[in-house]
Amino acid sequence: MVTPVSRYAALTREQLAALIPELLLCGHLIDRSGMAHTIAAFGRAGMTEVAIEEWQLASPVYTRRMRRALGITGDGVETIFKGLQLDIGAPPQFMDFRFRVDDHDHGEFWLDHCGALADVEPMGEEFVVAMCHDIEDPTFDATALATNPHAQVRPVHRPPRTPADRTPVCAWTVVIDPAHVPPPVPRLAPILAESAAAGLDLAAIDPAEEGRGDYTGPLLSDLRFADFSHSALRRMADEISLQQHLLTLGFLLAIRERADAETALAIGRKQFTGIAGLTSERLARCLRVGDGRADLAAVLRVHPALNPLGYTGIEIEATDSTVRVRFPSASGAITDGAWPALLTPADLRPLDALIRGVNPRFAALVGVVDEHGWTAEIDLADQPFREASEVAVTRFSTGAGFVFADRGTPLPLTVV
Repeated sequence: MVTPVSRYAALTREQLAALIPELLLCGHLIDRSGMAHTIAAFGRAGMTEVAIEEWQLASPVYTRRMRRALGITGDGVETIFKGLQLDIGAPPQFMDFRFRVDDHDHGEFWLDHCGALADVEPMGEEFVVAMCHDIEDPTFDATALATNPHAQVRPVHRPPRTPADRTPVCAWTVVIDPAHVPPPVPRLAPILAESAAAGLDLAAIDPAEEGRGDYTGPLLSDLRFADFSHSALRRMADEISLQQHLLTLGFLLAIRERADAETALAIGRKQFTGIAGLTSERLARCLRVGDGRADLAAVLRVHPALNPLGYTGIEIEATDSTVRVRFPSASGAITDGAWPALLTPADLRPLDALIRGVNPRFAALVGVVDEHGWTAEIDLADQPFREASEVAVTRFSTGAGFVFADRGTPLPLTVV
């Protein structure tokens, strides 16, 4: 057997600990890019339907993957909450989930801060209801389904907020009862469940390394990623990148149900363009790199759109005069139709946005094209390019400038 290779292995443990929350947040912001274009195409009601379907399709698949990776066992409320802490739907602090576990079958969570609500409230009550009622009800249950099909997530209170500054912004109960009827499995669920992303093998965590190699033991109030081992963090980074691909695959499936192939492709590329640029910008800041060619290569190597390496097969090389990115014609990502499949020699807009998140002067040109794939040659232009409108739309989110804080030692919330 060939041991899977991860590009994240080249980072230090400290770098990875800072990178993980960034990847979770950028995964969450995918919808700030995608839904803006979905509203334009299908209206608010259509956008709501797409959001429900993409999360219903993706979250059970990637939740089960992360549980297996980190040894998270069991089928109770505590296990559901552990999964949420490593889910792009609930990035730490930006979506500030707090938890209480009463017993195996009962618990509660609430949000002391909700970045998604901060983004939506200025848009009006109809959009708040769409997110906090129409979307959350079926998608919370779909996420819990990955742990226990008889779990139900129900609101104690939720927005629209009365009074307007009410905190916590929402509160929810989680109850597991054999009498609960499991939610129906979406018709398109087998497509994601049988995808290359769902079945991808990633490098195992080394239990002998310094630091936590799993998430066994009690549920913690927060995850302090610096406490985990290097190989555990590397595995998390690859899994979170896969979460983003799986969510995008769900998004594309939902779009194709409502539009012809050409329209769906256009919306998919706009979604990719918007999040690609903003993610590069945040990753460059996280890695504390500059805006030169070597800095761009460093960002490309950790960008979730180009990872995991075993899924995308994308090669990155930096020289004194250029950054060369090789896109293979065959990979799991191409088979699935994930982000790399939306990049072609004829349309480099998502790639241009991605590289200009590091330096607005970067430009990509098509190099070698053959039966094995194609190459993009990236260098600096004389003048900066204007930011892509898709990136500007995504920047609307408060997540664009969000800064993580050190919350100190996490507290155990359950007794083992």
